[in-house]
Amino acid sequence: MSPVASGSADATASTSPASSLFRTCPSTGLSVHRSADALIKANAVVATVALLIGGIAAILVLLTRWQAVHLLDAVWFYRVLTIHGMNMLIFFILFFEMAVLYFASAVLLNCRVAAPRLGWVGFALMVVGAGMVEWMMISGRADVLFTSYVPLRADPPFYLGVILFAVGALVVVGIFFATLVVARRERTYEGSVPLVTFGALTAAIIAVITLVHGAAIYIPTYLWSLGLMDVDPQIYRLVWWGLGHSSQQINVAAMVSIWYLLGALSVGAVVVNEKISRTAFVLYIAFISMASAHHLLVDPGFGPTWKVVNTSYFMYMAVMASMLHGFTVPAGVEMGMRLRGFTQGIFGWLRRAPWGDPGFSALVLSVVVFGFVGGITGVTFGTEQINIIAHNTLRIPGHFHATVVSGTAMAFMGITYYVIPLIFRKRVAFYGLARWQPYVFSIGMLIFSMAMTFAGSFGVPRRHWDITFPDAPFELAYSPAVDLVIGVMAIGGLIGAVGGGMYILITVTSVFFGKPLGQDFSEAALEGSVPPGVYTRPFLELPTEDVELEEHGRLGQMPGTMILVSIFMAAFVVYYFVNWKLLSFVWKVG
Repeated sequence: MSPVASGSADATASTSPASSLFRTCPSTGLSVHRSADALIKANAVVATVALLIGGIAAILVLLTRWQAVHLLDAVWFYRVLTIHGMNMLIFFILFFEMAVLYFASAVLLNCRVAAPRLGWVGFALMVVGAGMVEWMMISGRADVLFTSYVPLRADPPFYLGVILFAVGALVVVGIFFATLVVARRERTYEGSVPLVTFGALTAAIIAVITLVHGAAIYIPTYLWSLGLMDVDPQIYRLVWWGLGHSSQQINVAAMVSIWYLLGALSVGAVVVNEKISRTAFVLYIAFISMASAHHLLVDPGFGPTWKVVNTSYFMYMAVMASMLHGFTVPAGVEMGMRLRGFTQGIFGWLRRAPWGDPGFSALVLSVVVFGFVGGITGVTFGTEQINIIAHNTLRIPGHFHATVVSGTAMAFMGITYYVIPLIFRKRVAFYGLARWQPYVFSIGMLIFSMAMTFAGSFGVPRRHWDITFPDAPFELAYSPAVDLVIGVMAIGGLIGAVGGGMYILITVTSVFFGKPLGQDFSEAALEGSVPPGVYTRPFLELPTEDVELEEHGRLGQMPGTMILVSIFMAAFVVYYFVNWKLLSFVWKVG
């Protein structure tokens, strides 16, 4: 079954909504509520603005970390680093995810938004809150970095802005839940909700858990900034990471949902096993927030039992969920391609895939970099013993630039190339450039992440304005390889920044100045201006009746995917045990 179809229903609604409230998408046949249309557009545009601000800050931080350039002074380095973290990890991601929630509920279920006016209230709260935080950071009244650890103190409007933003996000999440109820009551779909919607539901539930943690710590911290109460730094760290790390787990659930969606839109990927995919999402809800504990593994206030349990037995269940998705997503692509006749050899389906479709290439690159670099390093660094040699080195940002940036952001960029024609109803501007954008961005970030991780292996610290510590009462000498690695890291980061700039140029030009599509969604009319999946519609029809399964070598085995995941597991095992070997050098064992 396609992840965009619900139960046994077709992609179209079972009822015919009033034309004044809905439009019918010529490509998918979905009935799109006009309020959902507008809310998706608004959130996506603001997300792009946040990405632009965060991207500019990223370049400034990079050119400062590159010792050969060392652009900013210490004060501005930490100020810009704060701006970078808040825009990339909070504002860009969450605004885009709000758009995903509207799409996965109202659009995929062919129903109306439960409370559109309240949706605009939530959007306004998020914009006002983000604006307050931006002003505090830029004006130098919140140089507290992304974590804003107590006793570092920002001006009260900073904390108030975060609270308003979180309340607005909670409002949108509530509307998402209510829209699911509306769809069920009005019978706009049959059977169970589509897998993409189920994944968005997972992200929404994790968002509630995350934002409740944020309220539990930011409201007292706001009062502390006003001088009305005290906040214990250790309690702050414990509760805050329930927000700081869990907010990135919203990204994981949303990203995986987009993987399934991109697979269906670009090549007609199928869901290999509905129960397994949904079970993996449920495991995220139950266990993924516990991974937040790995940020506290060097804190002396927490006992070893608490640390080991949270970062091993519980976290491994969330790791299992990611590994299940890491199999089912490429397996669904392989199965979909084979069912459509691409059956020659083990990797014939992959060789003949639409690599010129920026949605498909973004999907593959997101899965590969997230899994091979982000996933492997994340599980390794999250192990209590190994964490001690990686904590607060460049290995940590190397990991999350492979997950949040190369994984989540790349998936968001990929789905944008389908959102532009399907939601904004515009042709993709500079489409030839768009076909290259995922490759430029992903290659740059892959080089950046791996070089950063390698530099951290030499003990290069994170968050430091000057890694040579020129004013320290001691001398610090790194391996001569560090200068080379930092230079490679900078080059990779600049290539990634070019890829990000390409995305912003394409998106802004398409949305505000792009050529409208019209009603003709034929290949002749759209070829070379939108991704091929828009006019070939591979998700609408699965030609199983014309395929002889035995002739194609027992497709259920999915041999190509089995080989790929075996390579992943081998890389995982090797990297994991290499880190234990490195730890043995610290212990002087062997």
